[in-house]
Amino acid sequence: MKTALYLRVSTADQTTLNQEIELKKYCELNQLEIYSIYKDEGVSGSKTTRPELDKMLQDMRRGCFSSIVVWKFDRLGRSTSHLLQVLEELKNKKVRLIATSQNIDTSTPMGKFFFTILSGFAEMEREMIRERIKLGLARRKKQGKKLGRPRGSKDKGYRKKGGYYLRYAK
Repeated sequence: MKTALYLRVSTADQTTLNQEIELKKYCELNQLEIYSIYKDEGVSGSKTTRPELDKMLQDMRRGCFSSIVVWKFDRLGRSTSHLLQVLEELKNKKVRLIATSQNIDTSTPMGKFFFTILSGFAEMEREMIRERIKLGLARRKKQGKKLGRPRGSKDKGYRKKGGYYLRYAK
């Protein structure tokens, strides 16, 4: 089975070497063939786009490997919503995610359970956001404010400074 290794450190002062050693050792013990090693060094985990993460996800979409090995889930993403989004895409592509230091593998019953719990939280978060949006729209409507996009917002051409621009450019 081909696998991708994803390594990340937040500052330029840190090194991915310790993660790389542990992940290679894990792959060797579990007979996983390393397809590629993706390293984001000096990049915050709160960013949803990172050069090597984006490259790895593109390779995953092309079917280059069937599993991803990380040291910890927080190497993949610090933002819960982003991590859950990535996990959902991995599930849809039938790609295993293995976090070695947390002993989690999404192909095992415990890993699937963990993923199900995370998915439940993601769904709850989405529903709470929808609820807040609906409440905000209802409040604005009750106040007599217009809802929706300004007239003419569908055209992409040049527009005179008026309407939308004058309302929001202040």
